[in-house]
Amino acid sequence: MAKKRIVITGGPGTGKTSIINKLEASDFFCFHEIIRDMTKEVLKNNVIDSNPIISVSDPYQFNSMILNGRIDQFKKGLSQEDNLIFYDRGIPDVLAYMRYFDQPIDKLFTDACKENKYDQVFLLPPWKEIYVEDIGRYESFEQAQEIHNHLVMMYEKFGYKCHEVPFESIENRFNFIIQNIV
Repeated sequence: MAKKRIVITGGPGTGKTSIINKLEASDFFCFHEIIRDMTKEVLKNNVIDSNPIISVSDPYQFNSMILNGRIDQFKKGLSQEDNLIFYDRGIPDVLAYMRYFDQPIDKLFTDACKENKYDQVFLLPPWKEIYVEDIGRYESFEQAQEIHNHLVMMYEKFGYKCHEVPFESIENRFNFIIQNIV
């Protein structure tokens, strides 16, 4: 089997982390979402009450840091011996959030999406029954639905077909992803 890069994405609170944790527990290699650690760093020096993408002093710089972190993950995937490499969010997620927050997207961001292509994208849709706000999640469920729409739009813009993961148990969602890798 050739190496495959697989993105697990979705709006806030859709169960991405649970799926990534299940994949890791099943001995698959996974890159974790990097914005959580970045948010913790911002919180050390600031009190924020909304998404750090809009509450930091320089949103462009913050988005560039996220972008560079995701590009770094993408490149590190090349050196992994595993044939299946999973990513908790992909590079187009950065642009989807920028679009959601009505921030300008320049060539640096679009070129990164064009130059670093994943093999498959699994999209977890908004699921009200499991949605919970926490210290790193500032959006309401309604905002999460809007972000979902921007994610779909952005991935499609860059030529991806998103495989929507059904509302089921973690085990069933995990099985759906594994069974639908092509």
